[in-house]
Amino acid sequence: MKLAFIIDQLDSIKTGKDSSYAMICEAIVRGHQIAVLYQHDIVLLQNMVTGFCRSLTLTDTPTQDSHWYRTGETSAIPLLEFDVVLMRKDPPFDQEYLYSTYLLELAETQGALVINSPKGIRDHNEKLAIAKFPQWIAPTLVTSQSQLIREFLGEHQDIILKPLDGMGGASVFRVHRADHNINVILETLTHYGTRSIMAQRFIPEITQGDKRIILIAGKPVPYALARIPKPGETRGNLAAGGTGKAQPLSAHDQKIAESLGSELVKHGLMLVGLDVIGDYLTEINVTSPTGMQEITKQTGFNVAGMMLDAIEATSNSNT
Repeated sequence: MKLAFIIDQLDSIKTGKDSSYAMICEAIVRGHQIAVLYQHDIVLLQNMVTGFCRSLTLTDTPTQDSHWYRTGETSAIPLLEFDVVLMRKDPPFDQEYLYSTYLLELAETQGALVINSPKGIRDHNEKLAIAKFPQWIAPTLVTSQSQLIREFLGEHQDIILKPLDGMGGASVFRVHRADHNINVILETLTHYGTRSIMAQRFIPEITQGDKRIILIAGKPVPYALARIPKPGETRGNLAAGGTGKAQPLSAHDQKIAESLGSELVKHGLMLVGLDVIGDYLTEINVTSPTGMQEITKQTGFNVAGMMLDAIEATSNSNT
């Protein structure tokens, strides 16, 4: 197969952690051809959605002074010429990301197979999408109105506030009823009442980890990655210093995964990262979910292999 990966700058990829890197390696082992392109390389050219792509191969023995990859010359290739196009650009989901989903959706109408579905990504804000599954979430409020947030805080005493477009735990605040910084936190996060944010009741089980459950083609990987906050921190995100510990899915984790899996697949979301704290679903990550390498290294379960199996099966069914 010919696979195109839309990713962040190659030199920014941390090869010991990055899930796109794991998938690229697995694909190359299986004999597939890899091309890479960046978000700005997606264009509409002569009425065809086209990518300015470069072929990618792995170096045999990368060192501190050499890259882990080699790339070929840049070529303009209509995206429909690839067997699969994988959208793996990291958030933020800004205006340029939105334009990319429009172009990729047009590419689909021209015959390209895009994973995850650009419309599915667009329709599932990683924070707001949990509201589609209210049976699994903690008390939640989304608003730009400070007074509503204050009332929510008064009711629950201990809450989490976060922007709707963040990643990696950025700008996430834990606020107590007597917090003297509440005014400036609300002003900052809501941009003085002009931007909606999410408030959730604080879930004490965060001390046991913010569990990342990976869904592939609607089926859960049998292990979750529990991201345990460092001392004095309430965010488990690895980017915020959390420690990842792979563990088997609990019976409740399995129920959440089974409940969401088939529904998300209907929207073309093949690779999804569910975030679960205690018994509560807190986020649905659809842009570039991570955690594959940590789970594989700790358990031996080949998560990237499971993903490539799903990609190959989907590609074969479309031919």
